[in-house]
Amino acid sequence: MTKYVALLRGINVLGKNMIKMETLRETFAALGFENVRTYINSGNVIFETASSDEARLAKKIHDAILRDFGFDISVMIRSVAEIKRMIENNPFVGQFDNHKDLHLFFLNDELTAEQHAMLFAHANENEMFAVIDRHIFSLLRIPFPDSAVCKGLIDKKMKVPSTARNWRTVNKIVEL
Repeated sequence: MTKYVALLRGINVLGKNMIKMETLRETFAALGFENVRTYINSGNVIFETASSDEARLAKKIHDAILRDFGFDISVMIRSVAEIKRMIENNPFVGQFDNHKDLHLFFLNDELTAEQHAMLFAHANENEMFAVIDRHIFSLLRIPFPDSAVCKGLIDKKMKVPSTARNWRTVNKIVEL
């Protein structure tokens, strides 16, 4: 059995796509997943399964959420081991005091060269980026709502489905 995290985009944010975590856990259990847990209300579901096909798991979860709740949302799947590797390889270690200053964006696929260039064209002293595999690290020296990443750089301009978690959440979900 492998322990995974399903990172659901846009669940319980600003009063939209509201799902009770208990009901969400029931949906995951009905899919045959074991040891289902959630962390905070923003769509972090930890579960175990024998399956190792992340794309298939994401589709299965997406379809169940659409069926049970009516929400057509992006689902990113990562093994806990992969998230631990991102924590160990944090390129901004020691460069931030507040865990809310560093965000990790989870993507379905690695960036193309064009998307990579577009991302780094927005980098400056207030908004720094690093890319590792299917992840974008974003270190902010400005409030998140004022950042290019919050204003749709990744999803709308680069056209890359993603979901982000602050560094505190990233660390907490691997502990569960």
